[in-house]
Order: sequence, then structure tokens, then C-alpha cells
Amino acid sequence: MIDFEIARARSCLYSQIREFFSERGYLEVETPVLSPDLIPERTIDCFETTFINEFTSSRQMYLIPSPEIYIKKLIAQGSGSVFEISKCFRNCEQLGKIHNPEFSMLEYYTVGSDERESIELTRELFSAVGITEPFEIFTMRDIFLEKTGLDLDNIQTVPLIRAAAEGLNLHLGGPESWDDTFNRIFCTFVEPSLPEDRVVVITDYPAQIECLAQSEGLYRRRWEAYINGIEVANCYLEERNPEIVSDYYRREYHRLADERSQNGKVIPDVDYSFADYFKTFPECSGVAVGLDRLLMAVTGKKTIGEVLLFPF
Repeated sequence: MIDFEIARARSCLYSQIREFFSERGYLEVETPVLSPDLIPERTIDCFETTFINEFTSSRQMYLIPSPEIYIKKLIAQGSGSVFEISKCFRNCEQLGKIHNPEFSMLEYYTVGSDERESIELTRELFSAVGITEPFEIFTMRDIFLEKTGLDLDNIQTVPLIRAAAEGLNLHLGGPESWDDTFNRIFCTFVEPSLPEDRVVVITDYPAQIECLAQSEGLYRRRWEAYINGIEVANCYLEERNPEIVSDYYRREYHRLADERSQNGKVIPDVDYSFADYFKTFPECSGVAVGLDRLLMAVTGKKTIGEVLLFPF
């Protein structure tokens, strides 16, 4: 039985979001969901399809996991602050209470703003759509120390973090990267124990977790927000240095290709000229919000299937 009240709640949520950003001068954009190349991200698997045309050669295309790749091209060409509500797709993820391979995403990029200012903007957005819980902000180092007893500053090599994981009675199989072991500890001991009576924001993620957020020393200027213990938003102070972006592309793509050549997963094409857009990229903070999860919080639903008209 279709729950049309959920459809009305989603329609209301989207209207509130559009009003919120339009009042603040953001431009709403619409970018492709089908792309000939993607940003290489080792932790995200994509859906692949084939474009066929009798007059041109066929080519592989990919359903986007995020509109980031196109929105950044717009910002580099002078769009100013923008937002988009889009469909996104991720393959090979677990199915369950908070995952669906097709999902809705809100992304907003604020030109001239850093990630700390975006925490306050996100607080205002959540309040505007009915999330009134207080915000509590932790650094990753502090919350990791509180929940595990481990100081991230002191476990910055693979042998050290591996020994720390084993000291917590985590079973590790074969060799794995620093960030894989970190995520294993985080998902086992930190994430499940986050308070559910407030919005929790965790800032300053380890620099060893590759992404296009600017880094300072051992940490990146990145945060994630949790509602009811569920990750809902992810923010970067966007990297602006073309050389760093280019290095990231090459390094992450080679890691991705090495791993997926062994397991048969899709290896998406990348466009190394993407780094050229950052020659004209302004200071900018970008936030991605999972709208299905946000709708769960607004309506009090416990699973993502309850807020989708046609769950997978």
C-alpha cells in the first residue's frame, strides 16, 4: 500500500529546502545523472551502462554517485553559491534500514564560506525543516579517544593502528590500508555509540582518508552530521589547488583500479583534465545531505523503505 502522506511530506520538505536557499541567493541547478567519467573514490561503487548510437562509437557511461563533479565545474566558471536536489546511485552497498541503491541527495556549495560556517548554515536548514534537536560538535580525535581510548595522533602508521584494533579485540584478516582499519574501528565502537537525542557533528577527519577536502597537518577540514545516530550530511572545505587535485586523481584511481581488477567491480573512466577547473576555483564549502535519511528524521520513520514509494 502506497503511503501518500510520505509523498506529501517529501514534497513539503523539498519546498522548504528550495525556499531556504532561494531566500539566501543560491542558484538552483540541474546537472546530469549520467556521466562519461567520475571522480575516483575507492569506497564508492558505481552503476555502469553503455551509450549506443549507430552514427558514433559506443561508450561506457556511469550513473552518478553525487552531482559533485558537475557542480564544481559550474562553480569554477562563476556560478556563485548553488544547490541541487538530485537522484544519485551507488552499487554494491548493503541493503537495509538506511541504504537504497537509488537515493535522493541535496548538495549545496557556499562560495566564500568555510566548513565551520557551513555548520551554522546546516543548523539553520535543519531547523527550517523541523529538526529542532541541539547540535553537539566533537573533533574526530576527541570522540575517538572518548569511545575507544585511542589517540589518533599516536596511531598514524599501519602497524600502530593495526595493533590498536587488535587491542580492541577486532579480528583483522589480511593486510589492509590505514583508512580501512580506521573505518573498522570507527564503525564498530564510535558510530553505534553516538547520542541519538541531538544532532552530532564530527569535525576534522584524518588526512589519511583520501578525499577532496583541504587538509591541515594530520586532519582534513571535513565534518559529518548524524541525526538519531545516522549519518545524514557530509561537508568539505573544498580543495582548490589543481596540483593536489591532480595528485589525488592519479593516486586514488590507481588504488581503485588495482583493487577492482581483482574483484571484477566496475572501474569507471576518469578525466584528468578535471583538475584544470581548480585554476579558477574560489574558496568554497560544500555539503551533501541524504534527503531520504533527512525525511526519516522529519517524519520519525525508522527505515529508508518507509520513506520511499518504491524501495529497491
